[in-house]
Amino acid sequence: MDAKLSSPPMPMSTADALRARPIAAAAVAVAVGGAATILGAWFFQYVLGYQPCALCLEQRYVYYYGIPLAVLIVLGEQVGATRKVLLLALLAIAIGMVWNAGLSTYHAGVEWKLWAGPRDCTGTVDSLAGGGLLGELQSIHVPRCDEAAWRFLGISLAGYDAVISLALAVIAGWGFWAGMKQARVAD
Repeated sequence: MDAKLSSPPMPMSTADALRARPIAAAAVAVAVGGAATILGAWFFQYVLGYQPCALCLEQRYVYYYGIPLAVLIVLGEQVGATRKVLLLALLAIAIGMVWNAGLSTYHAGVEWKLWAGPRDCTGTVDSLAGGGLLGELQSIHVPRCDEAAWRFLGISLAGYDAVISLALAVIAGWGFWAGMKQARVAD
């Protein structure tokens, strides 16, 4: 009675899974992290009532293209898209996130009054002469870019976005680098 028992394969550790599929792992992390970030921004806007300024809205653009692109990377890997296309998409996400980290740092600096912000969302409107128009404009609240609406531990939402964007850029960059390294080993 020498029956051969087949044991189920050992489950992969998280580190092994990351090494086996770095492009997909980075894309999933970017999609999840980006989705959590944009959902948090929407929560502050629509639930808590903090109105975003023009720079806040501009900082969201990278998430609006980065999240769907990260999901497409994961789907593309599942259906056999070329490694080159997947790597270029990760590189585009990394570059966008680095740009957004810079924009968020600029915005945080404007909030701390380290440098001047854009004229369209800082300062006051006092150059209009018409009483009726000026009165209406003064009754409208336009969020200013040089005033942080909310801070936690002394850091504004723009500051947190800079940190998150930089972290997502590092993750996308790691996925790009590991995918390139993996391609060289396979060749």
